[in-house]
Amino acid sequence: MKDNVLIERNGRIALLTLNRPEKLNALDYATNDRLLELLDEIEADDGIGAVVLTGTGGRAFSAGGDIHEFTQSIKRGTDEAVRDFCRRGQRMTARIEAFGKPVIVAVNGIAFGGGCEITEAAHLAVASENAIFAKPEINIGIPPTFGGTQRLPRLAGRKRALELLLTGDTFGPERAYELGLVNKVVPSDQLIPAAFELADRILRHSPLAAARIISAVTRGINTTIEEGLLIEREQFARMCATHDVREGLDAWIARRRPVYEGI
Repeated sequence: MKDNVLIERNGRIALLTLNRPEKLNALDYATNDRLLELLDEIEADDGIGAVVLTGTGGRAFSAGGDIHEFTQSIKRGTDEAVRDFCRRGQRMTARIEAFGKPVIVAVNGIAFGGGCEITEAAHLAVASENAIFAKPEINIGIPPTFGGTQRLPRLAGRKRALELLLTGDTFGPERAYELGLVNKVVPSDQLIPAAFELADRILRHSPLAAARIISAVTRGINTTIEEGLLIEREQFARMCATHDVREGLDAWIARRRPVYEGI
């Protein structure tokens, strides 16, 4: 049986590829679960410092949740649908959002529904000029279920997010860039190299500091500024006694490149 998510290691970068091209990489339950398993493995591997996530087949990053599978859960009752579909999807996007190593999504085509929500949750994203996005859940009579009603308004603003959520209209990569959903738009043949180049720019620095920055931003963005500043101080305090801080300061003073643990 083929793996729904492929993993390939390129130096300190793990390339994860959603691998259901015949279903436009739709996120069935097995794919969600496998993605979580691989993230657990990557988290425990000190030799991996960043993740690039994309889709196979050239047409789609992910068309969203597997509607055929989800429909069967709905037929079995609300409690099962919430448990198997909604909670599973929210757990997956929350894991990506709070992951301690940078996650960069490379959107190579369709990113609808759950595919768009993964893009929202990821720390960074690069889109192909052929990428196309949508929040189409309203077309089947439901709200987004993997965090889309919460993360998109925080990225794009309430009114712009509501227009996309309430119409289900598609939008292109340049609009996604304007909304803050992606960091960069590139030609399709440059997508993976661009994602890797972005990862490499991050991996020059302390992996511990990167993890602390991700934690501070993720935890602080939905709090008051006072609470956010407390979180920032906590993350700073966690770094103070580490080798990476001493090495970073010594290297700066000596005008040399720092050598961080794990690099």
